[in-house]
This record gives sequence, C-alpha cells and structure tokens, in this order.
Amino acid sequence: MEAAQKKKERVAMLSVASNAVLVIFKAITGALVGSVSIISEAIHSGMDLLAAVIAFFAVRKSHAPADVQHPFGHGKLESISGLAEAALIFVAAIWIFFEAFKKFSAAGEVEQPGWGVAVMLGSAVVNIFVSRRLFAVGEETDSLALQADAWHLRTDVYTSAGVMASLAVIWGGGYFFPGVSLQWLDPAAAVIVAAIILKAAWNLTVRAVGDLMDIKLPHDEEQWIRSTIASLGDKLCGYHQLKTRKAGNFRFIEFHIKVDPQMTVETSHLIAHELKRLMRSKFPLSATTVHIEPCDGHCTKECLDGCFVPDGQRPAPARRDD
Repeated sequence: MEAAQKKKERVAMLSVASNAVLVIFKAITGALVGSVSIISEAIHSGMDLLAAVIAFFAVRKSHAPADVQHPFGHGKLESISGLAEAALIFVAAIWIFFEAFKKFSAAGEVEQPGWGVAVMLGSAVVNIFVSRRLFAVGEETDSLALQADAWHLRTDVYTSAGVMASLAVIWGGGYFFPGVSLQWLDPAAAVIVAAIILKAAWNLTVRAVGDLMDIKLPHDEEQWIRSTIASLGDKLCGYHQLKTRKAGNFRFIEFHIKVDPQMTVETSHLIAHELKRLMRSKFPLSATTVHIEPCDGHCTKECLDGCFVPDGQRPAPARRDD
C-alpha cells in the first residue's frame, strides 16, 4: 500500500512541475505573438496547474487512516478535489469565451505564428507523456484525483493541437494567400478550446458529485459481489439489502445474509468472516459489513430475489410475538 501511495504522490508532483513550465512558456509566447488562443491555452494550463496542486494534496491527505473525527477515513477528499478542479475549469472556460469574442471584433493580428506552433507542439508532446502516466497510476490505484488530473492534461493535448492547427493555417496563409485575412481563426480556435474544456468540466463534476452523494458501485462490481455471495449458497439461505458506496478509492459494502435458524453463532460468524475475506481479495481497500439473520420463513420480495432455497423447501413462517 505504501509503495502505491508513493507512486501516486510522485506522478502528482510530475503533473505540477510540467504544468508550471507550460504555463510560463505559453504565457510568454502568447503575449509576444499577440494570440488570444495561445493566451487561452496558458490560462487553461494555469487551471491545470492549480488542479494538479489540489490533486497532489488530495492524494496525500486522502491516504490518511480513519481517526476519531473521521471514522470512515478521508477518501472523499479525492472527490472534493475533483469537484474543485471542475469549478476551476468552468471559470477558465467562461473567461476564454469572453476574450475570444472580444478578439473577433478587434483588429489585432497574430505576429510570428510559427513560434506559437512550436510551443503548442511542445505542449502537446509533454502532456501526452504526463497524462499517460497519470492515467496509468490513477487506474492502477483507483484514484479519482489523478484520473481527473489526467483528463485535464488529455484535454490540453486536444486543445493545443487545435490551436496549433489554426496558427499553422494563419502562418501558411500569409505565404500562399497574402490577400486573404485568416486572423479570425485565432479566436475561433479559442472558442473551440473553451467548449472542449467545458465538456470535460461537466463530466468531471458528474463523477465527483456521484461519489459525494454515495452513488452505488458500478454494475460490474456489484454483479461480482452478488456472484461471490452466491458462491457460498450451500451455507446460506439467501441474502438481501445489498448497499455499496465509494469514498475516493475506498469501497464500503453492506448486506444481510439469511442462515439456518439452528446454525451456531460461531458458524455464522465464520461465514461472515469468509465473505469479508473474499471482498478484500477483490477490493483490498474496502470495509464490508455483514448482518446475520435467521431464515424464519417471513419472505419479502427483496428477500426472495436473493433466496438460495428452492421452492417448496422454504420453512413455514415462524410465529412472532410482537
């Protein structure tokens, strides 16, 4: 676990360093050549830098163990980090839209677009490498903060490529079509940049809010849990009330199992312990709560959905003294 945590922190720091360098180069180049699309990319990278810093601290703090004030751990810090990153992207996109529409009505021209093409190409190459590392480690460690940061940089790759293409056309147009003004391509590319990062911000917001609202685990993970419980069907009468949620990369699993009323407490405890072990074999960072109930014949629809006892062999409902 410690090795995985160190790997997460190293790749998060790599993202911080690469974004810091890109912000400086893009801002200087955008100011020198007078390109609003390059300046919008500098802002985009600035938001990425701030997001990378937030992700770095979230990765470090979310690993802290549960304590008296936080008995369920600190995993949701990664989801809060993702939500904060999305908010930053929304702000950046709105600012880029504003600047781009101002440039549409202005008469300024992009000077020396070749420098812009070179900077955008370098930015795309760097972000391809860093985003791949972030995706790999984020998926390996199930870190939402790192995956969100990776999406930021992957989006930056696409937007850098778009800005580079628009500047290349302006650059080439000056040689091949000297009488045609292609300056409008610069703010047009900025608008496209803003639209793309708005979509990325929306997707990130949906995922982060889902975790904060305790949305259940993905369908394939819940199916694995149900199949694993069913694998002990010869020892159980059934199960019901399966509830799952996620905080960062930590999963919480709860369910009730129905057992033979004559089963000893010790035997039922061993079954519950085995189920918890199986859950941890699939989800090492997880907490499983198993509630044990006697199969007394009082079957609800939910109980019947997870029943392992064949029809005709279910016990008659036991009398209850309410």
